[in-house]
Amino acid sequence: YLLCAAGDFVKMYSLATEETLRLMGGHADRVTGIQLNPRNHMQLYSSSLDGSIKLWDFMDGIPIKTFSVGPKLLALYALASCEDSVFVIIPKSGERDTFQLVSVKLTKAAGQDVEAKELSLVLDGVDASPKHIAFGREGEYVASVKELNLQVYFFKQKQLNRFSVSATKTKGGNNHFTCIACHPTEDCIATGSADGKIRLWRNFYHKKEYTFSTLHWHHDTVMDLAFSIEGTSLLSGGVESVLVLWHNESDCQKDFLPRLGSPIEYISVSPDGALCCTLHADNRITIVNSNLRFSKSIQGLIKSADVKTGIVVDPRTKALVLNGEPGHLQFYCLQSDQQLFSLDIVQRQYIHQAGLNQADLVKVAFSAQGKWLATVEEREEVTDPELQLKLWFYDEETQSFKLNTRINMPHEDHITDMCFRDMDELEDYSLILVTTGRDCVFKVWVMVEDTDPEAQQSVSWSCDFVGSYHNYQAANCCFSEDGSLLAVSFEETITVWDSVTWDLKCTFCHPPGKIRNICFGRLTCSKYLIGATDCGFLCCWNLLSCALEWSAHLNILVLQPDPLSEYIAAVSWLSKESSLFVFKPNEPRPIYIQRNLCKEKIQLAAFVPRDEPEMIGSEKYLWLRRSQLFFLTDTQELMTLSTKSLEDRLTPSSKQLAVEESLPVTPFSLLLGKHRRQQSQEDTGLGKLVVQNKNEQDSPAVKELLHTPAHVLPSASFLCPIFINSLLISKENKSAEEVADEVEMESEKTEDDSDEERDVTEMEQEDTSPMELLGEMTYKLSKSQEKELRKIRKIDYSWISAF
Repeated sequence: YLLCAAGDFVKMYSLATEETLRLMGGHADRVTGIQLNPRNHMQLYSSSLDGSIKLWDFMDGIPIKTFSVGPKLLALYALASCEDSVFVIIPKSGERDTFQLVSVKLTKAAGQDVEAKELSLVLDGVDASPKHIAFGREGEYVASVKELNLQVYFFKQKQLNRFSVSATKTKGGNNHFTCIACHPTEDCIATGSADGKIRLWRNFYHKKEYTFSTLHWHHDTVMDLAFSIEGTSLLSGGVESVLVLWHNESDCQKDFLPRLGSPIEYISVSPDGALCCTLHADNRITIVNSNLRFSKSIQGLIKSADVKTGIVVDPRTKALVLNGEPGHLQFYCLQSDQQLFSLDIVQRQYIHQAGLNQADLVKVAFSAQGKWLATVEEREEVTDPELQLKLWFYDEETQSFKLNTRINMPHEDHITDMCFRDMDELEDYSLILVTTGRDCVFKVWVMVEDTDPEAQQSVSWSCDFVGSYHNYQAANCCFSEDGSLLAVSFEETITVWDSVTWDLKCTFCHPPGKIRNICFGRLTCSKYLIGATDCGFLCCWNLLSCALEWSAHLNILVLQPDPLSEYIAAVSWLSKESSLFVFKPNEPRPIYIQRNLCKEKIQLAAFVPRDEPEMIGSEKYLWLRRSQLFFLTDTQELMTLSTKSLEDRLTPSSKQLAVEESLPVTPFSLLLGKHRRQQSQEDTGLGKLVVQNKNEQDSPAVKELLHTPAHVLPSASFLCPIFINSLLISKENKSAEEVADEVEMESEKTEDDSDEERDVTEMEQEDTSPMELLGEMTYKLSKSQEKELRKIRKIDYSWISAF
C-alpha cells in the first residue's frame, strides 16, 4: 500500500491496481505530515494545520485517537526510540515567520479525543518545510538546515553544533540549503543546495574538525534527497525530471531514470527497500523499483500553469477535460480521482525554458455525443499570433481521437469562444461549429464531403458563413436547446441569429458594461436568454417578447447552466469571497444561495451528469439531483457541493461502522439481504416486538464487539460485563407475546392480579405506536374487551338448558 496526504485527507492506494482503497478524513485543515507508528506498522499518525494529530487504523480507515495540540502543525516526525512522543514543527508564538521543532508527549488517557499540551522545545529557528529536518542514526541526533546554516542537536549529550557555508562562490553558485537526509546506519548527513550540489557531512560531532564531500550532477535546485534502507545508495531529484541514484557516495558511480515528466518534489523509500516513489510537480506519483526501473504511475489532476480551455465534460466518459501537460488535454475521472488519458493536441516538443513563446492549447469543445472534438491552439507573437483550429474524430476501433481537419489561421486575431450545435437526434452532417474572434466576426464551420481521392477520411470541415455586427469584437457564443437560434455577444450587445438562414433576428443590451457570459434557458425555460456584464449585472431576456424580464446587480464571474434541468448556477465575487446563486430563469428569486462558498476566486465551473438520479431528502439540494456541480479556483483547487455529510461520504465511515456497508456486493449478500427484509416484514405483520433483538441492535457494547477490528478492541474482561448487562431484559419492558402467554394461564386469580401490569404495558404500547393501534381498532377488539370475552366464555351456562 501507498499512503499519501492529499488536502484534508489521507489516501491509501493499492500498488497492485493503482486504485484508491481508503480516503481517511476528519481533519479540519490541510494534512501536513504522515508517519507510520513505529510500534505498530498497521497504524498511522497524521498532523494537520488544524492543530491536531490523529492515530489511524489505515487498513479499516478508522481514527483510533485524536490528540489536540493547539498550534498549527507544519510537519510530523515519529521515531522508534521515542515510545510515547512525536516531533512536530510549530510557529513560534509572538514572532512572525519563525518556527520551532518541539516534542509532543502523546498521553495514554482513555477516550478518543484527548489533549496533548505537553510540548518540549528541541530546536529553535528552523525552517517550516518538512524537507529541512531529518533525524539521524537510531534517533541519536536531529539535523536542520535553513538558508546557509546547518545545525545538529545530539539528544543524549544535549549538545548543539552549528555549521555554515558561504553565500556565494567565485563561480556564482548558490549555496542555500534546500533539503536534508541522514544516513540510517552511519553518522553521515546529506544536504542539497540551490546550485545543484549535494554535500555529504561527516565528523560533525566536532565543531571545527568536520569534513564534507561534494556530489554534483543537477544543474538546478536539488528538490529532495533520500537514503536507501541499508544506506548503500543515495537518491536525489530536481527540476530536470530525472531520478539520480548515487552508489557508495561516489561522484563517479551513479545511475539515472530520466524523462519522468515533471520536476521531482519529494522522494520516499519503502520500509523493505524494494520500492521508492517520487512525487512530481504535476500531481503525479511515480513508483520505481530498487534497480531504478519504472513500475507504476498514479496520476491525479494535473496542475497546469493556466487553465485557458476552461473545464468541459466529455459526454462519452463524463470526465472533466482541461489543460494538462503543456500542449495536452487531460481527461480526469472524478470517481477514481485519476487521469483516464492525456491527448497530445499541439504535437510539438515542449522546451522548459522561461521566456520562450510556445504553442499552447486555449479552447476546447465537444459535440453533443462526444464524437467530435474541436481544439484551438495559439502562439503569442508581438506582430501577429499563430492560430490553429483542429477537428478530431473519435475512432471506435482505437478508442481514441484522431485528427480530421487542421485549419491554419481560422481568424485574423485570437479566438474568444466556440461551441457545437447540440442536437442529439441529427446526423453528423448537420453538425455545426461556431467560433468567435477578436477580428470582429464569428464563423460557422460545417462538414463537407472530401473529394480528394487520396484523402484518408470521407469528410472534412470548411467555413460556411461569416457574420459580424457593427465591427464590434465578438466575445461569446451559444446555441439554444433545440439548435434553432445562435446567440453571439459583441461587446455590449447580444445578437440572436437564425441557425438555418443566418438572419439576424433581434439584439439585446444592458449598458453600461460589456457582456461577460451568456446562456440559453432549457426545458420549460427555453424562451429565456441569460447574460452577465462586467459591470455586475445579471440580466434575463424573454425571447418571445424581446423584453427584459428581470435583472440583478451581482458581480457574476461564472454562469453555468445544468444540461439536464432548468437550473442555472451563477458564481459571484463580492467582498473578497465567492458566493453561489442557483436559479430558474422564469423565477427572479434564487432557489439556493450559498454565501462565502470559499475565500478563493472561482474561475470555472461545470455540471457533471450523474449516472443515476440521487435520492435527496432536503428540498434546497433538489437541483443537484441529476447533476453534480464542480468548481475550479484560481489556485487550481477542484471543489464540489455535496448533499451528504463527511461521515456519509467516507467509506467506511469513521462513526457509522456498519458491517454491511463494508461487505462486497455478492449474490450471497444480496440473497441474505432479501431474506432479512422478508423476515422483518413477517415480524411486523404478526405484530411481534422482539425486545432482545432490539436491545442487541441498540446496545453500544454489541456494536463495539461486532464492528470494531479485533486488534484495536479493549480487553475481554473489560467488555464482558457490559456485554452481559446489555443482554438482560428489564421487567418493565414486557413484550406483547409475553402478555398473551400470561392471559392463557389457568388461574383466574393470577390473571386478575396481572390486569394492572398488562394495562401498563398496553399504555406503553399505545404511546409508542399510536398510528398502528389506531388502525387495529377498526377491525380488532381491545385487550380489555378480549379479556372480558374470555371471562364470559368460562361462565357455566348449562342451567339455561333446564328451561
